[in-house]
Amino acid sequence: MSETTTTTTGAAHAAHGSHGRATRPGMLRIGASRIGYEIKGYFRSPDAVFFTFLFPIIMLGIFTAAFSAAGDIQTGPGAEGISVGAYYLPGMLAAGMLLSGVQNLAVDIATEKGDGTLKRLGGTPLSPVSYFLGKIGQVFVTAVLQAGLLLLVSATLFGIALPTTTDAWLTFAWVFVLGVATSALLGIALSALPRSGKSATAVVIPIVLVLQFISGVYLRFNILPEWMQNLASIFPLKWMAQGMRAAFLPDDFKVLEQNQEWDLGWVAIALVAWLVIGLVISRLTFRWIRRDA
Repeated sequence: MSETTTTTTGAAHAAHGSHGRATRPGMLRIGASRIGYEIKGYFRSPDAVFFTFLFPIIMLGIFTAAFSAAGDIQTGPGAEGISVGAYYLPGMLAAGMLLSGVQNLAVDIATEKGDGTLKRLGGTPLSPVSYFLGKIGQVFVTAVLQAGLLLLVSATLFGIALPTTTDAWLTFAWVFVLGVATSALLGIALSALPRSGKSATAVVIPIVLVLQFISGVYLRFNILPEWMQNLASIFPLKWMAQGMRAAFLPDDFKVLEQNQEWDLGWVAIALVAWLVIGLVISRLTFRWIRRDA
């Protein structure tokens, strides 16, 4: 970390300049320069790569292999169905967004806080804005790579037909961007919860797993009890998965949703609301060291 701290310090002094130039462009440049470092650190951590990058791909393969023998999934008797893999693909895309943002950042930042990395960075001119720009940039880059790999594997190895209309891909694009941004900010906010870096995984992963089970990722949302559907509707993953299903599934599958509609307007409202919540909590709770340290 000493090399990183030195680099960050030098970059920060250069950005500020000798004549008191505006600090905001400097913060943006430093944040952008940290993205590459964060990406390298991410791919040098095998557990992070497995649990946040490859896990959705592996799970889609397991679901496809285990349940394809039961036949296609249909909206009703006699209706045209789709393969198991095609049905679960949108949920795995949503799970990838959640893992890349919430799980990855919550564990990563809590660990850096616990091992003293944040304390050392706090002693440099690096601002929290630049630090988080690097983290969020890393999440976007890795989430794009993950989604691209998942779609490639789905189409080539699992034979899943991808959308062919512009509207479907536009829906995918805005749900993806909004979902990743929301997940990243919620990951920053959640990083304040673990008491130490060692407990971060034990605190964060159960939360993420429960959300995946109740939000239509591993279980078909329409077969869950109503109270569980209502509970899942409070949290963003349900809306990310629903938005992805709207992009990837035939339109008649909307009858399997809670209100028998895709409700894309509510998808946008819910994700924006959680984005704001994550931003506010992150602003209120982030410190270079724990308050009780």
